[in-house]
Amino acid sequence: MELVQGIRQQHPRMGGRKLLWKLQAPMASLGISRGRDSFFDILRHKNLLVPPKHNGTRTTHSGFWRYPNLLENLSITHPNQVWVGDITYITTEEGFVYLVLLTDLYSRFIVGYDISSSLAMEGSLRALEKGLKNAMKNASKKELEGLIHHSDHGVQYTAYAYQDMLKNWLMKASMGEVGNCYDNAVAERVNGILKNEYNLDALFVNLEQAQKAVREIVWLYNYDRPHLSLKMATPADFYFKK
Repeated sequence: MELVQGIRQQHPRMGGRKLLWKLQAPMASLGISRGRDSFFDILRHKNLLVPPKHNGTRTTHSGFWRYPNLLENLSITHPNQVWVGDITYITTEEGFVYLVLLTDLYSRFIVGYDISSSLAMEGSLRALEKGLKNAMKNASKKELEGLIHHSDHGVQYTAYAYQDMLKNWLMKASMGEVGNCYDNAVAERVNGILKNEYNLDALFVNLEQAQKAVREIVWLYNYDRPHLSLKMATPADFYFKK
């Protein structure tokens, strides 16, 4: 239980399978051997299983036009092939603030993010700029040509300045169908992980406290959290590997 609590200090709601994976080495060093069912029984006995959470608030205000969905029947084979964008809210004592996330679809790595007190386009543009800066650590500008940027049809993504940035980098805009959340399921999933596993749905004092929490949480998600879909590797392992 001390080992579990040690991980939960940084990953407050990490699920049992990921906990068991991360604890394999420290448990072995202590001569502790537990299978999955036995480990889950212990968590259940100590009331440490994580119940699901359900959240929902609209942050999409539709633009007047949208691009076609380029992800239909597309095989995702490498980093910087598709980035998916999403916007969610965080509650503070001073009101809502808004978190923009830009995630690499292949690796689940959050390439860029921004948190501000406004739903204006500038937050999404800052997240995109951070994403491009991160991508340049692993690829050349030439290699990013043709990268698909997939999002909903919100005004943040249809704004001229945002679309100009995509065009300047020769990226392709893609948008999901109106009202179909499954078109952007990975982006929604990442949003849910940050809120459900890292308590990002808690009440923060102000924007500054929320910004600090997001910075720490994104780092833990990218570099320390194992993903079932990545065979228990971290997003950074997949994003930066050659």
